Amino acid sequence: MLDASARRVVITGLGAVSSIGIGTADFLSGLRSGRSAAKPITAFDTTGFDHAVGCEIETFDPSAWIHRLDPESLGRASQFSVSAARMAVADAGLDSDDLRLRRCLTSVGTTDGESRDLDQLVESEVRHGPEAMDATVARRVPAGRLSAAVAQELGLRHVEAVTLPTACAAGNYAIGYGYDAIRSGDVEYALCGGADALCRKTFTGFYRLGTIAPERCQPFDINRQGILTGEGAGVLLMESLESALARGARIYAEVLGYGLNCDAYHPVAPNQDSVARCMQLALDDAEVKPSEVDFISAHGTGTKANDVTEAAAIRRVFGDEPPRTVSIKSMIGHSMGAASALASIACALAITEGFIPPTINHVETDPECAVDCVPNQAVEADLRVVQNNGLAFGGNNSVVIYGKYEGQQ
Repeated sequence: MLDASARRVVITGLGAVSSIGIGTADFLSGLRSGRSAAKPITAFDTTGFDHAVGCEIETFDPSAWIHRLDPESLGRASQFSVSAARMAVADAGLDSDDLRLRRCLTSVGTTDGESRDLDQLVESEVRHGPEAMDATVARRVPAGRLSAAVAQELGLRHVEAVTLPTACAAGNYAIGYGYDAIRSGDVEYALCGGADALCRKTFTGFYRLGTIAPERCQPFDINRQGILTGEGAGVLLMESLESALARGARIYAEVLGYGLNCDAYHPVAPNQDSVARCMQLALDDAEVKPSEVDFISAHGTGTKANDVTEAAAIRRVFGDEPPRTVSIKSMIGHSMGAASALASIACALAITEGFIPPTINHVETDPECAVDCVPNQAVEADLRVVQNNGLAFGGNNSVVIYGKYEGQQ
């Protein structure tokens, strides 16, 4: 924990590229209405799979947001991250000129990087030989472009660009990295979040594990059958409270603290003790008591193993009557590295707008989970503190705590 001179960190801009809405307003509308993005996958050939439903972004025009770079020079995940960053900057009431000479950070988490392009290259080589590989596509592959392209698009001159590959917890990892950079004074602005594009590699991997649901994602439901893979990007613009107040910025929420750990317990199975420990680390860092948390945005994948383990870890920290615990993956599927970043945006909007998004597709709560998942309909709520969980393969866990900034009404 840093000393008392550490800066307070606030969120002043949001950028969401999601399967239920592009832009903050549409994403908020999707969350409030409990919109589902589930539909047959078109991103790749699904021949041979018994079922292939996902949460794909149907219409996305990167040229609407990317102006300095050639969108075609970027892979789909980088297009998402750059577009979301542009949205966040505009939403914060800033532009490229405001940031160009400032000390900045771009921190983007990912699971797959540009694996969609890798899929294309491999398929091309298998079918037609190495000579058929597209050099333009090959140049888009490096995962570091997810963050570097944000800096290039905005013309940032004093910038650290970091891509964090901590799988499905990566969005929260990236936000925690930015939080430290702002509160220590290392940077003035941080653009942090996560991005991933739907790809055959990841869908196939989850399918072979038996964790792809046939039609819908049902977190915490007794009849849940697994995840739906998704895609998108979420980017938050963070700055110090002092900076935000000086320029009269709108403040969505304050970042109160975070916790990270990696137990390496199992390649894919979560560890209850480790998840509980990570939540406690975040609460301690934020100096928040469990009784002060108003709702939890769970990792909530809809798999048998995750939901029971996560719910048990929550009860270990919060007791037998934990806060309402929801999963927006029921709406947008599992967007991998973007998951906890988009969920963080949902938390910030929930605090600002005074509501808790629902867990849709819910019929009957699994007694082994025993949480109030706000089934099917959003509820109005006066929120002060919200917790966002991000869990990943390999035991990578990340939890961020957000709070309402009380100085602005």
